[in-house]
Amino acid sequence: MRKQDRLLIGIITAALVLVISIFAWQLVSGHQQQQDQKTALALQKKQESANKSSQQRATKLANAKKAADKKAALNLWKNPTGGAYPKLKSGNTLKLTVSLDKQRVYLDDETTNKRLYTMVCSSGKDNTTPKGTYAVQERGDSFFNGELNEGANYWVSWLYHGVYLFHSIPTDASGNYEVKEGEKLGQPASHGCIRLSVPDAKWLFDNIPQGTTVVVGA
Repeated sequence: MRKQDRLLIGIITAALVLVISIFAWQLVSGHQQQQDQKTALALQKKQESANKSSQQRATKLANAKKAADKKAALNLWKNPTGGAYPKLKSGNTLKLTVSLDKQRVYLDDETTNKRLYTMVCSSGKDNTTPKGTYAVQERGDSFFNGELNEGANYWVSWLYHGVYLFHSIPTDASGNYEVKEGEKLGQPASHGCIRLSVPDAKWLFDNIPQGTTVVVGA
């Protein structure tokens, strides 16, 4: 075989080897890309699933909290609405401030300018609670108004001697608490008096002395 023929054969062989190598590399590379794409897709789906589960858990927790808050709000009338009650001292100069906008009753010590307690309340519907500065008057264990067909417990008068009162949520003719009315605590609901939760009304009845300043305002 001539030298030129051997050289040509060598070149052709090298070219074939190169072509085969490139083809093989492309096959391997293509397969690897497919594997990488599958892996990336699997990771993406896994992450999406994890995010969805996380969102579902967050939604479930949020819904549970809303349900718990709603239940607590509906049962507010049964409990002290500002936590543990303060221990009052004989030297305290007390003032009760009713915020009609916030539906709160604030107990302050004017001597120390310190807020002692905050109660959730219900004032009168349609602005029927008179604004102004008044004072605690007489008090009583319970009453029933036949015209309105409702009563209340632990009433403390602050205007017109028995007309405008602090008192518990309403009771019916049998003395039972009207739960539907109690569930309105925190929004205007009365005929003009200031409704309180049962424990708050009892505590105010037991602890706030006659003559204590009462300020009703926005």
